[in-house]
Amino acid sequence: MRELVLDTETTGFEPSEGHRIVEIGIVELVNLMPTGRTWHQYINPQRPMPQEAFAVHGLGDDFLRDKPVFAEIVDAFLDFITADRLVIHNAAFDMRFLNAELEWAGRPLLPENRAFDTLSLARKKFPGAPASLDALCRRFAIDNSSRILHGALLDSEILAEVYLELLGGQQPDFALSAVESSASGRQGVSVLPRRPVALPSRLSAEEAAAHAGFVEGLGENALWRKFRL
Repeated sequence: MRELVLDTETTGFEPSEGHRIVEIGIVELVNLMPTGRTWHQYINPQRPMPQEAFAVHGLGDDFLRDKPVFAEIVDAFLDFITADRLVIHNAAFDMRFLNAELEWAGRPLLPENRAFDTLSLARKKFPGAPASLDALCRRFAIDNSSRILHGALLDSEILAEVYLELLGGQQPDFALSAVESSASGRQGVSVLPRRPVALPSRLSAEEAAAHAGFVEGLGENALWRKFRL
């Protein structure tokens, strides 16, 4: 399954007020594994960059002036994303801007169900806890020290790591894929590498003890006893 982890940077918060996209960054995942393929584009918003936005993104009018407008890169953008799922943190924000830009360029809009919102997933998994990208990096011990300024591609790369952790850690596809062996022409099996260091257990000592007590009370014929390692 191909998924595209996407982030945008914009001149402001509302396309209805004339704000535009200034940067798009995308990281490709296949079967929950990064492929190394990315798509990155700076865009001339055809309007001044507000000072507060410049402070966050580090993108000024002089830098963006010679960049293409969205209508000039829309085909390359659509060709890269094809019809695959978009993984976005706070998806409603980015989808609102992407669809505004597509509408201004005279292109069909992206269906809202194309986007998977990692912010919603984080809030479901950790109710009441901070769910910003920085907060999730702290939770999962992901190094985001290079994130001094917001950048679409860097944020997409960080979000890809966060997304995999939200799903329970980076897992290879259990459906073994048959590949042609160039040496013998025989069918081989391609297996993705294991995570080099296992994720630490999030089970507390109290929870482990409570589970052991529960299993003890199930009796000698309980399935937990038969299959316990």
